[in-house]
Amino acid sequence: MEITARYEEELWKPISLEETNEELLERIRIAKDKLGTSLRILGHHYQRDEVIQFADKTGDSYGLSVYAAEETTAEFIVFCGVHFMAETADILTNDSQIVILPDLSAGCSMADMATFSQVKRAFRLISEITGEAPVPITYMNSSAEIKAFCGEHGGTVCTSSNAKLALQWGWEQNHRILFLPDQHLGRNIAFALGVPLNEMAVWDPFQPNGGLTKSQLLNSKIVLWNGYCSVHQRFLPTHVDFFRKKYPDVRILVHPECSFEVVQKSDEFGSTDYIIKRIERAAREEPNSKWAIGTEHHLVGRLQKRFQNVLKISNLAFTTCNCATMTRIDPLDLAVILEKLVDGKVENRILVKDDVKKNAKLALQKMIEITQQ
Repeated sequence: MEITARYEEELWKPISLEETNEELLERIRIAKDKLGTSLRILGHHYQRDEVIQFADKTGDSYGLSVYAAEETTAEFIVFCGVHFMAETADILTNDSQIVILPDLSAGCSMADMATFSQVKRAFRLISEITGEAPVPITYMNSSAEIKAFCGEHGGTVCTSSNAKLALQWGWEQNHRILFLPDQHLGRNIAFALGVPLNEMAVWDPFQPNGGLTKSQLLNSKIVLWNGYCSVHQRFLPTHVDFFRKKYPDVRILVHPECSFEVVQKSDEFGSTDYIIKRIERAAREEPNSKWAIGTEHHLVGRLQKRFQNVLKISNLAFTTCNCATMTRIDPLDLAVILEKLVDGKVENRILVKDDVKKNAKLALQKMIEITQQ
């Protein structure tokens, strides 16, 4: 690929998809002030800048989960993220608190790749074929029902921040783990822990016996669900090759939801929280260094703006790679939902059934316990 001087200049400039509507932002400020301490707004790192600026707490899935568990005073928790995150907040907060998702269409395609019935069937078949039940570990990006299934069957939940600890814990319980729904996170973390690729099997829920032989299952230390993040699959080995050739001193930093090939070609990989902290450290210790980052574009754009006078930062895929469902929450959604609360009206409440909540909470509490040991 040839690169012009103009394109090269654009490559390292902060990127943004949205335009700020000051009138909407002022409506949010007014409503938030009126609600005062009765309100907490949580914002995931992949949110729009216009929305996340109002968050009382920003973070990745793990950080926001811990915050939700510790936040016991606010009446309203408005979660600017996606559906499974708001479900998690409802599971971890107390019964008197109300969790709200500003746009109910904000879901997660990865979470939708594993249904409760599919997971239940896979767990049963793997247990029957191998003669022992695997330890079920689900990524945070999954439904409350699947989290509850893991809790009921002695498993846990993990995020990209603590997946390593969760897998280590899982193998202490049993020889085999069923990891879902993101095969790439499971593969990358397991490989980093020394598990060879030939001891990893991929379960396809649309194939008989997951498309696997008895021998493949018996030989596996981890059975990976055939799911993925569409955003992180946009980063390709050729993108890494381009940066290596054009900028020999560049550092490649990617999220573990990227493919195995991309992660293996990178210099470092880690969660959104790890990526932020690594860039903060680079700004202190390695000024003027170059970084190509493989993760959602809102986070990359925020880092570009924050450190534009210290570091050169580019999105690894050259163009915007945004989570379409995450960014469905816009300033209008947030303004409307807050104004309704001011008027005493609750809309878009996320409620997890009590029986599901009970077992899902077991799995989430186990995750927090494992991480904080």
